[in-house]
Amino acid sequence: MKVLIFGATGMVGQGVLRESLLAPDISAVVTVVRTPSGAHHAKLSELRHEDFFDYTAVEANLTGFDACFFCIGTTAAGKTEAEYTRMTYDLTLAAATTLVRLNPRMTFVYVSGAGADSSEKGSVMWARVRGRLENALLRLPFKAVYVLRPGIMQPLHGARSKTDSYRVLYALMTPVLPLLRAMFPKSVVTTESLGQAMLEVARNGWSKNVLPAAEIATAAASHRK
Repeated sequence: MKVLIFGATGMVGQGVLRESLLAPDISAVVTVVRTPSGAHHAKLSELRHEDFFDYTAVEANLTGFDACFFCIGTTAAGKTEAEYTRMTYDLTLAAATTLVRLNPRMTFVYVSGAGADSSEKGSVMWARVRGRLENALLRLPFKAVYVLRPGIMQPLHGARSKTDSYRVLYALMTPVLPLLRAMFPKSVVTTESLGQAMLEVARNGWSKNVLPAAEIATAAASHRK
């Protein structure tokens, strides 16, 4: 498989990038980045692009992919609904609508979040926006679309968030995350298992298009078999 990754420098993206590079059946990994990451691997190449709302200039480099892992996310803290919509809904759909036109046989895997509101009518702003985005993605005519909704995440193998507040939170939670994972193995998702689940659904499909944390754990276990 040849895979495309958006958000490879974030915590979630680092997880699926690592698993993609380890997977023997993945021949090439292309990450879309604004600035070089400094990462090096025989299977890895970076596509530098500044405008994540318009891919016209790089469309020739976005064809021939079997799967896309879209891991770009932003916090809603301090943002209006219009600002959050632009950086979440508009940004993701700009990429997805371009890719479905160029790669109609692609599987698109989007990392959302626990609590996303599929009804689009709830009182929580970020959940409404995420739910509306999920619904829009699921309507696109890709080969398949999968939405993963992790909740509590444990970063492994050096993965770390780019958001300062999240880095502080994960640092404070580091001592208790392994205990929580042992107590609630289907509620706490590691960056490793999330990456494995993304590969599993891209490679073999899945019975559900929206995967909560427990389903992510099951998909990751299938990948490891």
